[in-house]
Amino acid sequence: MTQKNIPWYMNAVFYEVHIRAYCDSNNDGIGDIPGLISKLDYIKNLGVDCIWILPSYPSPLKDDGYDIADYYGVHPDYGTLEDLQRLINEAHQRGLRIITDLVLNHTSDQHPWFQQSRSDPNSKYRDYYVWSETDKKYQDARIIFLDTEKSNWAFDEKAGLYFWHRFYTTQPDLNYDNPAVIEEMRQVMKFWLDMGIDGFRADAVPYLIEREGTNCENLPETHRILKDFRSYLDKNYKGKILLAEANQWPQDVLPYFGDEDEFHMGFHFPVMPRIFMALGKGDASPIHWIMAQTPTIPDYTQWCIFLRNHDELTLEMVTEEERQWMWEQYAPDPRMRLNLGIRRRLAPLLDNDLRKIMLANALLFSLPGAPIVYYGDEIGMGDNIWLFDRNGVRTPMQWDESDNAGFSSAEADELYAPVIDSNEFSYKTVNVAVQEKDPHSLLNQVRRLIEVRKAHPIFALGEYEFLAKEHTQCLSILRTHTNEQVLCLLNLTDMDQNLSLDLSKYAGKELVDLMTGKSQGVIAETTTFFQLDPFGFQWLFIK
Repeated sequence: MTQKNIPWYMNAVFYEVHIRAYCDSNNDGIGDIPGLISKLDYIKNLGVDCIWILPSYPSPLKDDGYDIADYYGVHPDYGTLEDLQRLINEAHQRGLRIITDLVLNHTSDQHPWFQQSRSDPNSKYRDYYVWSETDKKYQDARIIFLDTEKSNWAFDEKAGLYFWHRFYTTQPDLNYDNPAVIEEMRQVMKFWLDMGIDGFRADAVPYLIEREGTNCENLPETHRILKDFRSYLDKNYKGKILLAEANQWPQDVLPYFGDEDEFHMGFHFPVMPRIFMALGKGDASPIHWIMAQTPTIPDYTQWCIFLRNHDELTLEMVTEEERQWMWEQYAPDPRMRLNLGIRRRLAPLLDNDLRKIMLANALLFSLPGAPIVYYGDEIGMGDNIWLFDRNGVRTPMQWDESDNAGFSSAEADELYAPVIDSNEFSYKTVNVAVQEKDPHSLLNQVRRLIEVRKAHPIFALGEYEFLAKEHTQCLSILRTHTNEQVLCLLNLTDMDQNLSLDLSKYAGKELVDLMTGKSQGVIAETTTFFQLDPFGFQWLFIK
């Protein structure tokens, strides 16, 4: 893969935005599309390549928009289809791409398809969902939302039947054994791609098909359907992408890349809790371990990696002992826990310690893949554990120290959620305007990190090798791509660390700090010594 023919997503940095939470243009207390448009220059200046917007479709909002009532519209809270078209156009004018959620697995129970499905047994829509006279089928499928759901089946009085749902009861699963459903989704894709959207994050893809005697996840029939969607995309929309949300082990995500004929990208979920484990223990072993479980993926496919997002920090793919340890360390108050995870933002998880926050970002950026930054984490926003469900990590973006953090001119009690206005995370001190003025702020350091990573595709595309694995207080990674090498050294502890590495095959070459541009000396014939500050890191280009 030469520098010239690298697809855009391979070396991209993504920025995840919740429209509701970002900027309110009409002062009704809810963020909207015109508000997001007004902040595109800020996003461009952050240095990212692509904005991922959470669902903006019409919805009763029982699951923050993932319960879709109309795949072809925009929720009136957010604006109009014309607004969304303008957002796409304005983003493209700035060289930014936009992907949005494609919720394949289920709809809202308010969707007209479901309403007709439950009301009329002779309707073509009856077969759009998974109905049964018994709730005893597919007993080997796990319940995902353990805190709220007792079964994957729910009884519908009107239909006199049970319907299947892998998520909330208000989100009935679509029936992908029906070719008409596949065709409907193809038409949905066409609609948005024709508007100029750059791709889709496909939500909850492992669950499309149900089969007796299986756990109803990752089934071959599911992959056949997804390959069909990819084939449609490749045939008609060059340069557009599909990103898989498959909350699975890396080995189980591998088939979602197919033979470069399924997904372009897939989330790497279990690397994320292990970054927090490594930081919490001052021990690189969890990173060594999870990367050893990570298979090689096909050319022209890419992992998506992240520290936090709009959901809870999932602990599904850790041992019971590790989960208890993570909860004790990072969620000591039971209100901080949700399902099998932790509903907190990045800065509170890391004690609002600038060194730790930058180290976590640098660690993420040192690994292969395309990183995602969650809105507000670039300024170190806090969370509100008193809000329902995952809403505590979806509070209004903090722009400045004016009322409502500059998010909205509505009365405070009219906001969709309160701004964070107490303790060390108050918008009066944690906001974009303050950090813009401070060259050493988190915002400006994150910008620099993104700038450096973008300038060196080796981070996204290069091979990696862990060095000095026995020195577990530090994570040492040698990245290699074509004829370039970068050494990533990260101190996971709160103490100075002295590190000695055998880099003799590069003896005589200069080490240049990519963050500062300064020379760090020459590699020795035998052992080269490094000193790392507490929670410090160095990205060293071998010149």
